[in-house]
Amino acid sequence: MIESVGRAISSPRSRASVALVSAAVLLAGCGSGDDGDTTATDSTKVPAALASAFPGKKATGAPVKIGLITNEGGSAISQPETREAAQAAMKYANANLGGIAGRPIEFAICKTKEEPATARDCANQMVEQKVDAVVLTSSGLGDSMVPIVTQAGIPWTTAIAASNSEGTTANAFSWTGGFPTTMTSMAAYAKDKGYKKVAAFVIDAPAAVSGIEAIGKPVFAKAGVGLQIVTVAAGTPDASPQVSAALRKKPDAVAVVADPTVCTSVLQAMGTLGAGIARMTVQSCVSPEVVEAVGAGMDGVQVFSSFDVASDDLEAQLYRQVMKEYSPDTSATGYAAIGYQGVLALVRALHGLTGTVAPKTITAALHSAKNVVLPAGHGITFTCDSKAVPGLPAACSAKEVTGTVSDGKLRQMRVVDPSPLFAR
Repeated sequence: MIESVGRAISSPRSRASVALVSAAVLLAGCGSGDDGDTTATDSTKVPAALASAFPGKKATGAPVKIGLITNEGGSAISQPETREAAQAAMKYANANLGGIAGRPIEFAICKTKEEPATARDCANQMVEQKVDAVVLTSSGLGDSMVPIVTQAGIPWTTAIAASNSEGTTANAFSWTGGFPTTMTSMAAYAKDKGYKKVAAFVIDAPAAVSGIEAIGKPVFAKAGVGLQIVTVAAGTPDASPQVSAALRKKPDAVAVVADPTVCTSVLQAMGTLGAGIARMTVQSCVSPEVVEAVGAGMDGVQVFSSFDVASDDLEAQLYRQVMKEYSPDTSATGYAAIGYQGVLALVRALHGLTGTVAPKTITAALHSAKNVVLPAGHGITFTCDSKAVPGLPAACSAKEVTGTVSDGKLRQMRVVDPSPLFAR
């Protein structure tokens, strides 16, 4: 139920449509929680460096209704933390940034449960509710929802496109380049490091495997790096047999594209069998439970993500402060930031919008958005002119954030621009 709260992709990319970042859904992990509004804490203790980000410009007037779709309540995946972070961003924007066009943002929330029928129902409810725009936190079911929403003239937005429709539909907007950018960034990093062979341990799920096959192999090949794909079944407690077999081919590095459970089993096996071999992972592999389980074996892991929530960068500091103020009971680590990033990026992209606020004016403003600072993006900006990622006109940025794990924390964060490896 909705809850009211104040050039097309060509082969091989088309074969991985649902994996643009279904990987992000499959890999992000699970959570639990409720829908209750959180209460802001004392905002007088904002660090001096962030004072200008809390100007206290309150939104007034009639609300702007934004649809918020989340993947909650399902038996396999449930991520309430992404909604909670999105709500924190909404409260922050309403209290400090004048909401959208000076008016407060009100969410209409719907949970997909990661089921196609429920997802379609969410999309239909967004149309029935006549929302002005939709923000998806994360889901692998965009193809079930985007056509319904956009054909009704409502713009679709997300931090990471996870389906073909989200990446290619005219009035869909993805603030980042998603899975293609992650894989291309890994390939660029491998080339820079002089690696010749990389073994990729991938969760044995069709979306993730097809994505690696269709996107990973070509970009690694273009970088002059061979990519060996090793599948690991979901829930595997010990990946030693797979790791041992892969290491016999003497790779220069390994990559892990999996959920926290598989990340843990692979990285633990690497600590025993492949100590000293370079490791690259996606964001899910630095979830708290993985870091705790692997321990010192995490040191040196190179992580690739759409966001930075750990460094001293002002955007990362702002994220942590907003979560502290507006959703203090939500863990600010893990995948929560994707909800914050999705909502606050929309607010920033509409900064200059005045007058009538409606789906048509929001869509026009988003198509005109240029050099907008990506929330928690470590200095990345996005421009929604359909030129950022070849074959993905909805992508507004091609850059990625990467950092190295040291003493259980991500450090040495920097931005990777893999654009030279994108096929044109």
